[in-house]
Amino acid sequence: MVRAREAVPVAPVGGRLAPIGVGAVEITGGFWAERRAVNSASTLEHCTSWLEELGWLANFDRAAAGQRSERSGREFADSETYKVIEACAWDVAGAADPQARETAERLYQSLAARVVAAQQPDGYLNTRFGGAGQPERYSDLAWGHELYCAGHLIQAAVARLRTAGEDAFVRAAYRVADHVCSVFGPGGAEQVCGHPEIETALAELARATGVDRYRQTAAAFVERRGRGLLPPSLFGSAYFQDDVPVREATVLRGHAVRALYLSAAAVDVAVDTGDDDLLAAVVRQWDATLARRTYLTGGMGSRLMDESFGDDYELPSDGAYAETCAGIASIMLAWRLLLATGEERFADAMERAMYNIVAASVGRDGRSFFYANTLHRRVAVDDVDPSTPHPRSVSGLRAPWFDVSCCPTNSARFLASLPGYVATADGDGVQIHQYATSRVRTVVRGMNVDLDVETDYPVSGRVAVTIRTDAAEPWSLSLRVPEWADGGARLDGVPVVGPVARVTRAFSSGDTVVLDLPVVPRLVHPDHRIDAVRGTVAAMRGPLVECLESIDLPPGARLEDVVVLPEPPRLEAGRVVLRGVTVEASQQLPYRREPDRSSRSSEPFDVVLVPYLEHAERGPSAMRVWLPLATPDPEATA
Repeated sequence: MVRAREAVPVAPVGGRLAPIGVGAVEITGGFWAERRAVNSASTLEHCTSWLEELGWLANFDRAAAGQRSERSGREFADSETYKVIEACAWDVAGAADPQARETAERLYQSLAARVVAAQQPDGYLNTRFGGAGQPERYSDLAWGHELYCAGHLIQAAVARLRTAGEDAFVRAAYRVADHVCSVFGPGGAEQVCGHPEIETALAELARATGVDRYRQTAAAFVERRGRGLLPPSLFGSAYFQDDVPVREATVLRGHAVRALYLSAAAVDVAVDTGDDDLLAAVVRQWDATLARRTYLTGGMGSRLMDESFGDDYELPSDGAYAETCAGIASIMLAWRLLLATGEERFADAMERAMYNIVAASVGRDGRSFFYANTLHRRVAVDDVDPSTPHPRSVSGLRAPWFDVSCCPTNSARFLASLPGYVATADGDGVQIHQYATSRVRTVVRGMNVDLDVETDYPVSGRVAVTIRTDAAEPWSLSLRVPEWADGGARLDGVPVVGPVARVTRAFSSGDTVVLDLPVVPRLVHPDHRIDAVRGTVAAMRGPLVECLESIDLPPGARLEDVVVLPEPPRLEAGRVVLRGVTVEASQQLPYRREPDRSSRSSEPFDVVLVPYLEHAERGPSAMRVWLPLATPDPEATA
């Protein structure tokens, strides 16, 4: 099949689908265009300002001047600069506003020059290790994040190479990669980094350059994992995914971001080497994780202590960690699985995390962020000082920065590269996986294909695709039908069965295809094995998870006292509305002989919900996604 050559975040050598890249997909309006504009105009400058203020950028200047002992920040602080550089590289190619592209280029040049100046003659580049008064290189692979940082540098360079071509920063990344391969490649040190990242970076660099040595080293890192190469940890070897080889694992476990990054790398290696067994192993682990260890929002990682996956069905709402970086990592993995298999269920998972983790994490101002994405906040907490980094990952409001600030910069690079996750092509035609007002251009069997997508999704479910080019022969336009549409989708007025709506014909310029999705409120019930939310319901509208904030309750009502009635949700003035009552609190032990129906203390009232991605935008508020369901009153139904 014809492979796309545009600037893409992921460019597999094999697989079922070829991505259409940044620049060839232009997001021109609607939900994601607004968020990407804020990312370009506010978030990149905001992140850079904090990197400068805290001395994390100056680390490179000091390293270049031989003053390494004065370093600031955690051991992984270098990676935050690399993620901002990557975001700039994508914005240079894909920002909608020409001024934003120019600004991104200037920022890229400034940051890249400071990084390159810190590189050592043999290619090593890290401001935390290897200098006078610092720990020796690779002396703490479990926790030092040296290869993790190198991986983010390389990924930033790949973005630049694909969007603007080779330059000094890209050449510096070549030297970093060559150094890593010489130390750790086949025949080198049989070791791994405590935090996977170098693997995906080397795989992508191999794709961008054609240098197979990089792919071989990525594959070696994947194969070494799970063989006890890292020292014992307080959290156990599963924390590092060092307990079971990737091919033998049955579910994702341990630190969520580490697990997802490693799995993404395994897919890269599997697809590029034709290793069907390795790909099947990752699909098996993904399926088990999605079925038993994933929140309604798409969040992954239920344990705050070690940022890890819990056991099967261990999904507490008020203890949910669901780190933003884990959400982004899940999108990275799901996208790779979609490209490899062509199965739209992976795009469904991407959509869930995009709207309810990524969009929920970043504030409307682009200058405040959630690190963890809990599903239940019991009290309204205002614990954020906008002038200082937040000391903890869990906060009551979005914070401007964190002591560990991986999530703001990761969100920035993902939003900048988002057009590269929207559409694909194959030998039959074009597939649209995520819906945004956009223009898509590619080539199918030698024919230029140019189409416009118009939609205000997810406000409504109407997606209109207009073809702008004439075709000499038939080709297929495929549109994803989300799982939540549940048989309610219509293509040009005709019901659609299955996960794909497809039209195949020799399109003429001006032809329009319309997909209608039933974006109506619905209730969702938890699996009975999730102890933490048994006896509750949640509401969704299209891809959006809804939640109740205390600010929307009637005067005197407390969030913990509200139960909802078993009635269908309705939509009023754009808001999802349920009916509920309050119940009396026990004055003794919080247990009763009778269900809560015997202690209702109010008449039914409207319970007005807000999309989860908008929670905490109006100030401190208690919040919950899963709402206790009132037990039916036997006398009322007799």
